Order: sequence, then C-alpha cells, then structure tokens
Amino acid sequence: MNILAFGASASTHSINKQLAYYTAKQFNGHTLAMIDLLDYQLPLYNIDLERSSGIPEHAHAFLERLNWADLVIISLAEHNGSYTAWFKNLFDWTTRINGKFLQDKKLFLLSTSPGARGGLSVLGHALDRFPRHGAEIVASFSLPNFNENFTKENGVIPQQLAQEYKSTIEQVKSLMVNS
Repeated sequence: MNILAFGASASTHSINKQLAYYTAKQFNGHTLAMIDLLDYQLPLYNIDLERSSGIPEHAHAFLERLNWADLVIISLAEHNGSYTAWFKNLFDWTTRINGKFLQDKKLFLLSTSPGARGGLSVLGHALDRFPRHGAEIVASFSLPNFNENFTKENGVIPQQLAQEYKSTIEQVKSLMVNS
C-alpha cells in the first residue's frame, strides 16, 4: 500500500507536520511518502491568472503525488477556524485540474493545535468538504493541547488519548486490508 502524508501547513515547525509524519510511521511495511507543502509554491489563485498563464506545474505535481497514494494522511492546521491560506490555495488550484481530485482516495484526517479544541473546526470543514471532491474519509482524530500531549519520541502520551489514537490507526489498517 502506498501512503502519502503531509501537514496542511507551510510552517517549517508545523505541529501538524509532526503529527502527520509520526502517524505515517505507524503503518510499518508499506511504502511511505511524506511531503512538505513548501515544495508546492503557487501564486494566489485567480481566474484571470489561470486564463492568462494556465495551471502551474506545482499543482499538477501535487495531484500526481495524490494519485500515487492508496491512503492519504493529512493533518490539518487551523488558522482562524479554517484551512491555512497555503493549503486552501493549493486546494483551489488542484480543483481547477480536476474538481473530483480526491476521487477514490481514502483519507485519514488528523488535526492538532496548541489549544484545547485541537483543530476541531478545520477538521469539521474537511469532513464536510473533502467527500464532495470524491474522498472517502476512513477515519479522523483530533489531538488537543499538542505541546502537552505529544512528543516526537513517544507520540500521543496521555493514556486515554493514546488509546484512542492507537485504536483509530488500527481501524484504518483494518479498513485498508479489507479494501
């Protein structure tokens, strides 16, 4: 199984990148690709720009990477209750290539933040929006209070959250084996 993972953030120190990459590593024995959205630099989407210059190559490259994957793990960073501007722009350009760019893609959605809600607002947006673009959401998990509840070495550390996290990963593994 090919697994693609990324944090939906342009921050070089993104906690969502950390969570996405750590989660991908829980899928031993599969081919993993972890990408950084900073590698997909795009101008701000504008219909006039699209008409005059076409769709930038980085949007095509991102879609090609998505198409490679059997499972996509995305940890969604939250800015003011929604997607980061960087991710939303990439999303907008990609939908101009194919409005159903997530067709037949299995997504495992994550979110985290330093606060108590753990990015629940952006996760809710994605759970509603991504299926409209063809995605099958196989599971989701939100981690509140990232700085207190996660370490690079041990992952999710409070016992109750760690058990919920591990259970969710096992659920995704089971669904992937049976599909």
